[in-house]
Amino acid sequence: MLVKPTLDRRAERHAATRAEILGAAWELARSTGLAGLSLRDLARAVGMQPPSLYGYFDSKIAIFDAMFAQGAAEYLESERQLVLSGNALTDLKAGVHFFVEFCTSDPVRYQLLFQRTIPDFEPSAESFAIAVEALEATRDRLAAMGFTDPAVLDLLTAIGTGLTDQQISNDPGGDRWVRRVDEAMEMFFNHVSKRGASFEPGSAPGPE
Repeated sequence: MLVKPTLDRRAERHAATRAEILGAAWELARSTGLAGLSLRDLARAVGMQPPSLYGYFDSKIAIFDAMFAQGAAEYLESERQLVLSGNALTDLKAGVHFFVEFCTSDPVRYQLLFQRTIPDFEPSAESFAIAVEALEATRDRLAAMGFTDPAVLDLLTAIGTGLTDQQISNDPGGDRWVRRVDEAMEMFFNHVSKRGASFEPGSAPGPE
């Protein structure tokens, strides 16, 4: 019978403990806020002494970075599940509904990924690359609709985050601003279309 090398078992245990620490970090952040995350409380949550955490993460910033990478990967994986119709307006609505609903489903994750709420924290290049990949996917969808002006992407992301901020701040757990997505996208679509965007062959420029 083949037995895995001891090194592999150690690596598996190490990875499992890192995952446990990250899971506890998310839970604590959701109850105390990102800024209130304490290494002492985190160590207690996973049954170890605070210095032991440094065997898995170099610092609290490293924990935030791992959380950022995990959240960005969740966003990217969910974004890849979007089903597009080939109709520009329909797909704009679907994309922003996805964004707003993903973000409002976990406000702490949204704050970490899309807002600068932690002083001195910037994601590492490796973690940020995941977020960039997700943004590029949005850029590619816009380009497929015929919108290649970078200002169009800027405006779209501003609308998405604005609706998200309003929903989280003023109607947490509700849908007041989620219900504004379709109307906002209709206004957005009419505005950017009038700017002279040319549609790629085969794409539909408006509602069927």
